[in-house]
Amino acid sequence: MEQRWPDHLWIVRHGESSGNVARDAAQAARLPLIDIAGRDVDVPLSPLGEQQSTALGHWFAAIPGERRPDVVLTSPYLRARQTALLIEAAGGLCTEAPGFIVDERLREKEFGILDRLTRYGIEQHHPEQAEMRRILGKFYHRPPGGESWCDVILRLRSALDTISLHHSGCRVLIVAHQVVVLCLRYLLETMTEEQILAIDAAHDVANCGVTEYAFDPAQGKGGRLVLQTYNFVAPLLQEGAPVTAAPDAPVAAR
Repeated sequence: MEQRWPDHLWIVRHGESSGNVARDAAQAARLPLIDIAGRDVDVPLSPLGEQQSTALGHWFAAIPGERRPDVVLTSPYLRARQTALLIEAAGGLCTEAPGFIVDERLREKEFGILDRLTRYGIEQHHPEQAEMRRILGKFYHRPPGGESWCDVILRLRSALDTISLHHSGCRVLIVAHQVVVLCLRYLLETMTEEQILAIDAAHDVANCGVTEYAFDPAQGKGGRLVLQTYNFVAPLLQEGAPVTAAPDAPVAAR
């Protein structure tokens, strides 16, 4: 049977962004609103995020060339694209790798009316949404104008179909966001709501943390991708880049 998955798949959360920094400051000050200028899609990496991305690029560069990523898919958000570019600049990609594929299905979860609000802001301005989220849980709660985790999973099912169709046998790197990392695990490992939320509750996905899968032809009908490591941060520690894991700016609805 023809292989329908990449040989290798790495899923990376972007480096620390200036939005992560602003979120931490707003939470610490118990402010209702996170101070970010412009659109969330345009929020750049912080200086630390740039350092983390370069460190990760050096780790990829230490992999033999024929085993490095040869296909790169990235969220359209600036912080994800910058992370991918810095990995490339550090020599972390196969020299034959084509240009990046920017795929809007890998974008951050849409927060709707809760965008840029801290948990204090949601309780102050939209207490009914805080209560609905408590009742429904984060997996199913969809704020007005935004998405639930299920909505993210729906678009990621399509993205995985595209990867299976066009990049089978390749070595694929995805650079995206915390919820995308978790929802891809949910899909690739056929998890339940309870299983993926338990993983989410245990630890935030680290900035530039690596989730890695390898294709095993002996698994199931036609083989499948098998998890090798999750939230791997040794590449950062090896270069002395601090590990950060703050959620993206609209934290309360993540």
